[in-house]
Amino acid sequence: MPEKVGKATIKLGSSPSVYAFAAVGSKKEEEGPLGKYFDIIQQDSFFGQSSWEKAESQMQKQAVSKALEKGSLAPGDIDFIFAGDLLNQCTGSTYGLRELEIPFIGLFGACSTMAESLGLASLFVDCGAAARCAAVTSSHFCSAERQFRYPLEYASQRAPTSQWTATASGSVIVAKDILPPYVRSVTFGTIEDLQIKDANNMGAAMAPAAASTLIQFFEDTGTNQENYDLILTGDLGFVGSRLFRELTAKKGYPGVAEKHGDCGLMLYDRENQAEIYAGGSGCGCSASVLCSYILPAMREGRLQRVLFMATGALMSPTVVQQGESIPSIAHLIYLSAQPWQEKGEGSSWNG
Repeated sequence: MPEKVGKATIKLGSSPSVYAFAAVGSKKEEEGPLGKYFDIIQQDSFFGQSSWEKAESQMQKQAVSKALEKGSLAPGDIDFIFAGDLLNQCTGSTYGLRELEIPFIGLFGACSTMAESLGLASLFVDCGAAARCAAVTSSHFCSAERQFRYPLEYASQRAPTSQWTATASGSVIVAKDILPPYVRSVTFGTIEDLQIKDANNMGAAMAPAAASTLIQFFEDTGTNQENYDLILTGDLGFVGSRLFRELTAKKGYPGVAEKHGDCGLMLYDRENQAEIYAGGSGCGCSASVLCSYILPAMREGRLQRVLFMATGALMSPTVVQQGESIPSIAHLIYLSAQPWQEKGEGSSWNG
């Protein structure tokens, strides 16, 4: 059963299993360093649809369907699905998943949605409310540009601090303790605001939330960066990652920099891919990196303990145009190659 630890961390006593997972991307993602790890790559960024928004819905449906296929499951085997995206009213999720007829819990955490959905799905399984849950999110470069910045037809110049929104989706099936990796705990973050007002500087806006959530987790559990193989942030990119490392060092954790990786810097090659600028972003950025590369590495034993923190900018185009700052959030998932009760691990955070 779940157990509250400290201020914001929930220990999952049954160590729910990340049973199956899938990642879907498009051309830009295939060209990046992780392209070969994706389950599905669609060269047509419309995904056979008539609009960018419909393409995103189709992409998310493909991600869930592929995860189900890999787990030898049918939609009817899933008790609840937790999903969200960047579009207004989460239409990428609602329109993409409506045909599956799975009880639906819609979420908005901006680019933190993969950690938010995975955390809630794991809690449902751990407390016995469900046997299997799905968590999924997505983003699409073109639909995001249309909603948050400028239609592509404007051909507006992008700032050096801007990031490329991933056309990608990641989906996870959480089940009872079956096989690695396992979800050991979830830490839900608080809303942080560095008073950044530039919608083209998402990394800087989200960095304080990532630092706050990580430090809260360390304080709640009595651990530090030495206990983990990788501390993975969602999509801070180059600018945000640098700020995140500075913030954690100032709070007494200079060693975080040695364990830190960022999905926004892993998904694309900033040096050799055009228009990437500060790195990748979007709900699909961290979701696809997690599902294409991190989770397989854990299942194969190449990574043992990972702190996955998806970060989100909780903004809307309207309030930013009104001069408001951009608040941010980060949620943390502690993933392990072994469950709590495994011999040699015990129930200690330092075990």
